[in-house]
Amino acid sequence: MKLPRVMLAGVKSGSGKTTITTGLLALLKERGLNVQAFKCGPDYIDPMFHSNVIGVPSVNLDTFFLEPDGVRTVFSRHASGSDISVIEGVMGYYDGLGGYTTRASSYELATVTDTPVILIVDGRGMSTSAVAIIKGFLDYRPDDHVAGVIFNRISPMLYPRLKMLTEQELRIRCLGYVSENECMRFESRHLGLMMPEEIKDLKGRISRIAGALSETLDVEGILEIAEGAADISSETAENEGAVDSLSQGKLHASFAANKLHVSQEYCGNKIRIALAKDEAFCFIYEDNLNLLRFIGAEIVTFSPLHDAVLPDSVQGLLLYGGYPELYAEQLSANKSMRNSILDALRAGLPCMAECGGFMYLHEYMEGEDGCTCPMVGAIAGKAFKTEKLQRFGYKTLRTEGMKIFGAKISCNTNVHEFHYYDSENPGDCITAEKPVGGMQHQCMHVSDTLLAGFPHLYYCGAPEIAEAFMNKCRGYVC
Repeated sequence: MKLPRVMLAGVKSGSGKTTITTGLLALLKERGLNVQAFKCGPDYIDPMFHSNVIGVPSVNLDTFFLEPDGVRTVFSRHASGSDISVIEGVMGYYDGLGGYTTRASSYELATVTDTPVILIVDGRGMSTSAVAIIKGFLDYRPDDHVAGVIFNRISPMLYPRLKMLTEQELRIRCLGYVSENECMRFESRHLGLMMPEEIKDLKGRISRIAGALSETLDVEGILEIAEGAADISSETAENEGAVDSLSQGKLHASFAANKLHVSQEYCGNKIRIALAKDEAFCFIYEDNLNLLRFIGAEIVTFSPLHDAVLPDSVQGLLLYGGYPELYAEQLSANKSMRNSILDALRAGLPCMAECGGFMYLHEYMEGEDGCTCPMVGAIAGKAFKTEKLQRFGYKTLRTEGMKIFGAKISCNTNVHEFHYYDSENPGDCITAEKPVGGMQHQCMHVSDTLLAGFPHLYYCGAPEIAEAFMNKCRGYVC
């Protein structure tokens, strides 16, 4: 398939990737283009900024969660029909697992999807040295995929000289620059950027960013590079049409054909799944919901902050992550919702809870202000604040041969953790192992009706667990 695409990658974290990506998306939309955005890796927040601009969900692409063909299939399904796809990289371009590999890096994703890359170079405090940095990135791998460069945080007077030097000495295209400007970055907190809805006048900010970039970026050059991307293929592409009649969303044929036992029953009898979604619970992979919908879910959203009780007649519960610690007092004050969830779980309602949702299930949670508040009470003990990241990064859960939601799982499960909070009772049912170095720890609460812990799951890489959850929900009588 011919799918025009480009990746914006940085030489390091904090290079300005999200700001420039968001501004570029806005510029492309202003031109009337149908744009699809993607984020390399497991990040939840950066895609929210993309989605705010393009009006449809931005999609995560993760080479740790999925095999190469699965990544290409996910990309192709979402990119199909778009005029251009823009992928935002993660960390520094070559930064991967363990701090000394390129596994699961932006570079690996560019390789898997054969995507041309525009390297964002933070030039603050540099001149000619920026050219040396670019040369290092070009020389580090023979298949670097780098097709152009954008200089960030440099002066308008310096750019013409850097452009001339870079294009003469490195034979690589310079596609513009961004001046040092307070409006050209978004505020951050401990888990990354502030949420889009927390930023005052976000649309105005993005409009000003796009206006500034329109004056300094070579948008025509970026479009030319994207149009020059090679055709992309996946082994499952030929089979996708065969399952379109079953799919209610952008699901990928490989999961249906190879891993899930899809039947007409799944499509005929919808299973109502309650999804917590509000200011406190907002870290959600859209493809997780798409996969559940494909195997029979009707997703019903509710707010643990604002609603009194769970939605009527639900057969399953999803509690994903977010910032519950910022709303601890409000969550605690909504006692009717806490009791509604606890009563439902005690009655056997199947539930998957991760990170912030797992914290909410505890007896107590320490808020960001240090005050301890009562929570749902389904998990004994307290979730509490720490001063540093806990068990951060990618993990493999040793789930092969385990029973989860009553079903025997045939393979291990790749997950991700990113949290400053910890628990007096993190669970000990599953062994988690770092993919590099082999460090292990115990985690997760697993029962016939519950899977809860800090790890974040990506269901397209763990379809057996999603299917086991849905089968358990199907057998639950409201």
